[in-house]
Amino acid sequence: MIDRKIMAITVGAIFVLGMYGPNVAEIIQSAEAHGVQAQLQSRFIQITNEAISRQSLSTGETLVLSGTLVSLVEREQRGWISLFSESTNSGNRWEIMARDPPGVVFQIPGNSVTNYAVTAKALEPGVYHVHTQLNVANVGPGLGPGTTVVVEGEPIIKPIPWAMLAYQSVMIGAAYVVTFATRPWQVI
Repeated sequence: MIDRKIMAITVGAIFVLGMYGPNVAEIIQSAEAHGVQAQLQSRFIQITNEAISRQSLSTGETLVLSGTLVSLVEREQRGWISLFSESTNSGNRWEIMARDPPGVVFQIPGNSVTNYAVTAKALEPGVYHVHTQLNVANVGPGLGPGTTVVVEGEPIIKPIPWAMLAYQSVMIGAAYVVTFATRPWQVI
């Protein structure tokens, strides 16, 4: 009789932990801080000396975000750098015009200091908080400290590249065909 009561309490406790445990863990683990790099990222490469060419501009004008990448490990790594922006409006529209080091993906030598610059054109007005975003292969993204930028003017609408849209639609359709063709169908 006692064994059944202990078993019922144990199963009940497991059920309650299963329902509420993930929520409690999320509350305990959740931490936010503005301008702090991802913990994993900062162990490999740090973004330092982040600077911005201007803090107010009109749509169509360019912004240069520059700084230094400091590698903290001996191994060479692959990375790609971009601009990350947050805004209160629905848009976050920037067009990357140039990157230094050139190319989308570049090598970051181990234990080195690499200067970088990202040039972007503002396409939509708004108040943005702009950061350098460094993505390191097999590690993940990290953000620089960031700064506020005000963009004024009329939005610039870029034409839709219909050929690319058609290509992506064909690729998505092919993926659906493969998914459904290889899925074991069950009779309900």
